[in-house]
Amino acid sequence: MEVVASAPGKVLIAGGYLVLERPNAGLVLSTTARFYAVVRPLRDSLPDDSWAWAWTDVKVASPQLSREATYKLSLKKSTLQLTSARESANPFVEQAIQFSIAAAKATITDKESEDALDKLLLQGLSITILGCNDFYSYRKQIEARGLPLTPEVLLSLPPFSSITFNSEVANGTMTGETCKPEVAKTGLGSSAAMTTSVVAALLHYLGAVDLSCPGQSSRDGATGRDLNLLHAIAQSAHCIAQRKIGSGFDVSAAVYGSQRYIRFSPEILSSAQATGGTCLSDVVSDIVTRRWDHENTQFSLPPLMTLLLGEPGTGGTSTPSMVGSVKRWQKSDPEKSKDTWSKLGIANTVLENQLRILKKLSEEHQEAYESVVRSCSRLAHGKWTEVATNQHQEAIVRSLLAARDAFLEIRLHMREMGIAAGVPIEPESQTQLLDATMNMEGVLLAGVPGAGGFDAVFSVTLGDASNAVASAWSSAGVLPLLVRGDHRGVSLEDADPRTREVSAAVSSVQIN
Repeated sequence: MEVVASAPGKVLIAGGYLVLERPNAGLVLSTTARFYAVVRPLRDSLPDDSWAWAWTDVKVASPQLSREATYKLSLKKSTLQLTSARESANPFVEQAIQFSIAAAKATITDKESEDALDKLLLQGLSITILGCNDFYSYRKQIEARGLPLTPEVLLSLPPFSSITFNSEVANGTMTGETCKPEVAKTGLGSSAAMTTSVVAALLHYLGAVDLSCPGQSSRDGATGRDLNLLHAIAQSAHCIAQRKIGSGFDVSAAVYGSQRYIRFSPEILSSAQATGGTCLSDVVSDIVTRRWDHENTQFSLPPLMTLLLGEPGTGGTSTPSMVGSVKRWQKSDPEKSKDTWSKLGIANTVLENQLRILKKLSEEHQEAYESVVRSCSRLAHGKWTEVATNQHQEAIVRSLLAARDAFLEIRLHMREMGIAAGVPIEPESQTQLLDATMNMEGVLLAGVPGAGGFDAVFSVTLGDASNAVASAWSSAGVLPLLVRGDHRGVSLEDADPRTREVSAAVSSVQIN
């Protein structure tokens, strides 16, 4: 028996900082970048004395990182004890395993289910974790080899490439000392996607959820009840692992897919936070019986719009540090900060409404919508009004321009907040790039995702305009990434992704 589950990375296009506080909403898009967790038994059969065992074995492998860890799992407490590892253990993986097993036990309703779960656990667990290349930065390796900053070079990498840690390539020095390696990432929420994929695979493997069941209130084949349980366990494990209760939009996107998100009340995880994840049975029982008050309503970009992400190469932004600075500004200047947040909230709502209107217009007036969007994709925004020849087309152009104006308003207030808080939410270098991008033909939006900073930029383009934007970014020293928007959330896969037939790469370039 083998179970493979995947969960996507995310891009928060609106609602940065505001999403930390209820009832503010964030617009988050899930992506084609996915983490995969493969769960299978360590042993095909059980020894005769296995019924008396108090512990079983768990093996976790991360081939891309050349890491492997083995654990003893307490069958009574559902806790892990590390027995060997090539590198330091991953707290997100450990908490995902512990919370998932405790949740599986908490949902048992009869003796037959209990016996089946005990057998699965006694066979041991083998867990393999794989992340799409899109989660990791290969920019410094590309530059070190003198290769162009183009999507074609990224496409030449084999799937699930080994990850290069900081080395003489990354830091420009080479010493004989051994230092703890660090991995450069692209800001797609790798820890949330990884945690969710592990939780999903384990809960399905252990029979606590059925991700293949077509339910009434379903997304991607799983019932609402199963997804809600998966969400609660993944959020809990992720928060305990990172030692703080964040907004949770990244985990929610990994579970449910693209959405309009309002965070859960932090008090829901008070018991888990207070115990630090110990007393798992009590913590999980409390978590699964509480009413989670987060809101996630389906949201996606209208048709013929493409999400494009780029890596400027000036990374190093610390999101927690920036959030801390913004919170201190709120306390020091409550009147100004409240006014700024109010304006941001209004602009975010306008952007959401215009994108929803455009989606509705695409359904009600498909021909007019496609004609306008394709025409606008070849024009700068100042000429979009010229393509409208009837009232339906005029309505579509009005909404396109209104969405664009709302996003410019969002960027303005985010910059103001950054200046007031003393943090580079939209640094000057990004502003110049984004302004130039928004003035290109067929570009609707261009901004910094999430909390902002130097790590990434995104754009939403019309029709085929993304190709020209990617080319312009490459010329400006920005590496266009291969990742695109994909509305799907967590998914049960039919096989280990490494066994799938891989499309031929445009060239064979080894950059690791």
